[in-house]
Amino acid sequence: MLETIVISLIFSKIKGYKIKGIFKNWTIYPVLALEIIYLFAQINIFMGNYFMIKYVNILKIIYLCSYLPLIFYYEKYVQAIIGAAFIFIGGFLNDIAIKANNGFMPVFPTLSRITGYADLDAFGKVDNIHILGNESTKLKFLTDIFDMGYTVLSLGDIFIRAYVFIIIYSVIKEINTKENLIRI
Repeated sequence: MLETIVISLIFSKIKGYKIKGIFKNWTIYPVLALEIIYLFAQINIFMGNYFMIKYVNILKIIYLCSYLPLIFYYEKYVQAIIGAAFIFIGGFLNDIAIKANNGFMPVFPTLSRITGYADLDAFGKVDNIHILGNESTKLKFLTDIFDMGYTVLSLGDIFIRAYVFIIIYSVIKEINTKENLIRI
C-alpha cells in the first residue's frame, strides 16, 4: 500500500500542506516498518519465492492496525470510522466476487505479466484463493482487474486502501493546522 501513502503525500502537497511534519513523530514509523516488510514480500514474489504468501493475511491485519498509533495520537476517530467503513465495503465487495466465483478470486494480470510479477504457472499453487481469470469469470468488475505491475487490485482492494489515504491525509492536515495555530 506504499503507493497509497505516496498518493496521500502528493495530494497533501497539492493542497498546500507541508508533509515533513508527519515524519517528526514516532507514530508513522510502525506503518513504515510494515511497508518495508510488505515490500520485502513483494520482492520475494517477484523473484518467485512464495514462502511469505502464507503470512500475507496476518500481515494485512497487522498493517492496518499499525495506523492505530496515528489515529489515537492525533485523535482521528471520525476519520478512522469512515476508513473502517471503506474497509468493510471493500471486504464485502471482495467477498461477493469470491462467492460468485466458487470461493476463488479471479486475477487478470496484464502489466504484471510483462514485469514478471505474475507467474501464470504459479496460480493455484501459491495460495488457495487466487486463480487466473477467464471468460467464465462472474462479476469480473469486482475481481482483481486493476494491474499495477507489481500487484493486481480489485475494486474492493481500492476501497480498503482508501482507509490508508484518509488517515494519512487527515493527520497531515491536522499537523499543518496545529503548526499554523502555534505561529499565530
